[in-house]
Amino acid sequence: MSGRTQAIRPMDRLRRWYGEGPLQLLVLLASFALAGYAGVRLLDGDGLLIAVWFAGAALVHDLLFVPAYALADRALRTAAGRLGRKEWINFVRVPAFLSGLLLLVWFPLVAGQVERYEAATALPAGVFLTRWLAVTAALFAGAAVCRLLQVRRARRSARKQRPPVAH
Repeated sequence: MSGRTQAIRPMDRLRRWYGEGPLQLLVLLASFALAGYAGVRLLDGDGLLIAVWFAGAALVHDLLFVPAYALADRALRTAAGRLGRKEWINFVRVPAFLSGLLLLVWFPLVAGQVERYEAATALPAGVFLTRWLAVTAALFAGAAVCRLLQVRRARRSARKQRPPVAH
């Protein structure tokens, strides 16, 4: 080999340094800019109270919710194992997770504890509980429909693979 080194193109240098392409980096920087803007707007009011709320939320999540998730999941897996229905676990987990996440995010409104949102949303505080229950019911209904379609597809596939009966 000669002592002459080959020139590295700028895109190859970026990919070697960053590990991904320039489009991924651009999207990541745009998301950081959006999150920064949202953070500045959020902390525009009472920044100390919001920081305390975030720290408290992290502690409550780690000390209270994670053990509760683990216990609920263990109970679900135990019940599914006893019933012989382990294949439907995720059809309960996913809507329960999404419903819980919505409840966690919108808890003050769902509980009807905050009246100041009426001016911002033009909705009375009492409508959020019924809407959260409706969304939860729709999530579980959608999961049930997906499970029924999965069972139907599996039965069709099993019928196609079965050899014909000789008479």
